[in-house]
Amino acid sequence: MSCALYRLPVGRLARLLVVLLAIGAGQADAGDARPAAATERPIAGFSLRDFGGKTFALADFKQQKCVVVVFLGTQCPVAKLYAPRLQKLADDYRARDVAVVGIDSNSQDSIAALAAFAREHQIKFPLLMDPGAAVADQFAAQRTPAAFVLDEKRVIRYHGRIDDQYGVGYTRPEPKRQDLRQALDELLSDTVVSQPVTEPAGCLIGRLRKPDEHSSVTFSNQISRIFNRRCVECHRTGEIGPFSLTDYHEAAGWAGNIAEAVTEGRMPPWHANPKFGSFGDDRSLSTEEKKLIADWVGAGAPEGNRADAPEKPRFQESGWQLPRKPDAVVPMSTTPFKVPAEGNVEYQFFVVDPGYKEDKWFTAAEVLPGNRSVVHHLLVFAFTKGLDEAMRDGTIDGFLAVYVPGMRTTSYPPGMAKRIPAGSRLVFQVHYTANGSEQLDLSKLGLIFTDPKSVQYEVLTSSVTKRSLVIPPRTKRCRITAESPPSIEDSYLLAMMPHMHLRGSAFNFQVILPGGKAKMLLDVPRFDSNWQTNYRLQEPLCLPAGTRLRSVACFDNSESNPNNPDPTKTVRWGLQSKDEMLVGYFDIAVRKRPETMPMPSE
Repeated sequence: MSCALYRLPVGRLARLLVVLLAIGAGQADAGDARPAAATERPIAGFSLRDFGGKTFALADFKQQKCVVVVFLGTQCPVAKLYAPRLQKLADDYRARDVAVVGIDSNSQDSIAALAAFAREHQIKFPLLMDPGAAVADQFAAQRTPAAFVLDEKRVIRYHGRIDDQYGVGYTRPEPKRQDLRQALDELLSDTVVSQPVTEPAGCLIGRLRKPDEHSSVTFSNQISRIFNRRCVECHRTGEIGPFSLTDYHEAAGWAGNIAEAVTEGRMPPWHANPKFGSFGDDRSLSTEEKKLIADWVGAGAPEGNRADAPEKPRFQESGWQLPRKPDAVVPMSTTPFKVPAEGNVEYQFFVVDPGYKEDKWFTAAEVLPGNRSVVHHLLVFAFTKGLDEAMRDGTIDGFLAVYVPGMRTTSYPPGMAKRIPAGSRLVFQVHYTANGSEQLDLSKLGLIFTDPKSVQYEVLTSSVTKRSLVIPPRTKRCRITAESPPSIEDSYLLAMMPHMHLRGSAFNFQVILPGGKAKMLLDVPRFDSNWQTNYRLQEPLCLPAGTRLRSVACFDNSESNPNNPDPTKTVRWGLQSKDEMLVGYFDIAVRKRPETMPMPSE
């Protein structure tokens, strides 16, 4: 193979914006600004209806010593996580004369959605609708979930978060401080509340806005087109996005959250430094797109003329995105896996024997999640031997296929394919995220095979790793480098995928050419373990024989890392999130040899 003579075509992954609500605690935009809630402030009262039409008033709870008023939203991921925890709190404190009341002030939430929320999370305390957010204004509530504790005189004695488990970009294995319970315990024991105010982490309340009818930027014109190109692939019914952006009224209700996530750089989930590399699956927004979104929200999220709206994009409602029906479908298990309602779920591994007696070559593969609401990402590996060792110490290399939110299935270019060696067992490595209610998942792998005689180039996913890594305790910036041996033949680099766990803070890929010159290929200055992104090059990069690939990773094992399970521990290589990994996955295309090529684990 000559790099100078062969130009490899690569299909592009769909470009998309995932304006998915990231857990946030930033400032509201101008359209959502409200006075900050204050303690020692009395609440005059309120009267609202629940989703069944029954009226509840604050005065109805006059026998209770305390009333906990919690503002919730039916689609807010954080509110969903805390829903079962709130019911547990209501049960635990009922005998101590404490009542819990939930209020939904979102303009985009319907009565039917609130009823479904109560059923899904088995909520027994009153859930009330707040049309126009009048009660939210009275409390000066801005986010969901946000809790307010009222004493016997119905004066606010605490407001803020429920606990500190969830925050901006992190999820602790368990709370370090039970803020709401602590406030209740102190108040019920006639003790001054030690921390009366905390910052709630969650979604901005979707208040009704007054649109500027003269705005030149409208949903029907520019914004719906941005959403169609970037967002609705994930933000539509049945997909990973927690809310849909195909409908104006729902999008307008989430406008403040969208603007906040885009402004703070949490969304879209794209972490590559734009100074290095050009990627076909780049999900970042252009400066113009960001400005249009900001202008639209600043103008009150006007709808505009519906006649200007584009046709909604068409997607497969269910099933595969493969170019045709798969030749083989391999489920990860014979029975579904039960995902708990809340808490940290360690990586799960499922081993399957597909029964292949001869090598199988495939030109396209798709990992189809059984339950997109809880499958964060999923990798499939093939092993002919060494599986037990890999499962024990995490020496897994060379995945066959991967699923990450928003990733589109693409076929390899003509003449290229991946191989599953005869006798392989497949390993499904799944990262689950709890969503507030118990869920079941049965994910599967679909494959489109090809005639081995048609394959000229084999696509291999390999990695640069450092299994001997040691991260000292309380270290803010631990820099560790891993490097591959020199390549023995010309190849083409197609994609890169950094992988670390909760202490990973930065990662970059470098190429060291045979003459010793180093070049940065990918720089991820703010690595986020919540997003295992595969960065696919816009054009394949020729790597001449003798080239080395280098991965440079930084780890934060200090107290300042909110994801850190335990900053007092020395951290070493391991499968679970409390351990660490340094893995730089990469896809390369090499000339297919006449003989069968061994797997990296052999």
